[in-house]
Amino acid sequence: GSVVASYPYDDSPTHRPTGVYSKSADDEVFKYLAKTYASHHPIMRTGRPNCPGEEGETFPDGITNGAQWYDVEGGMQDYNYVWANCFEITLELSCCKYPPTSELPKEWENNRESLLAFIEKV
Repeated sequence: GSVVASYPYDDSPTHRPTGVYSKSADDEVFKYLAKTYASHHPIMRTGRPNCPGEEGETFPDGITNGAQWYDVEGGMQDYNYVWANCFEITLELSCCKYPPTSELPKEWENNRESLLAFIEKV
């Protein structure tokens, strides 16, 4: 896990594991939507999720192009965009994939304003 808003494409023509910016035709729209979410999130907007084992990982403005972060061949985000014209971003909301129940109220507080801002844009 991490704390970042990721946008298409997640796959790249080279399939290198990481570091390839895979730009879609709607790249600016995706960046705008991802930044909208990230800019309202107290951790995401810093671009430094500080996840255990990945303390040096950074995401400018709290966003990343999926393939630049890590290549995912055949992912749902790309499939839906290419074949159904669905504009999706992927939200990584926690360093922990399954946070304990006791942390859920804090996660809600961290994401409430981001969700509302995102809904307003959509």
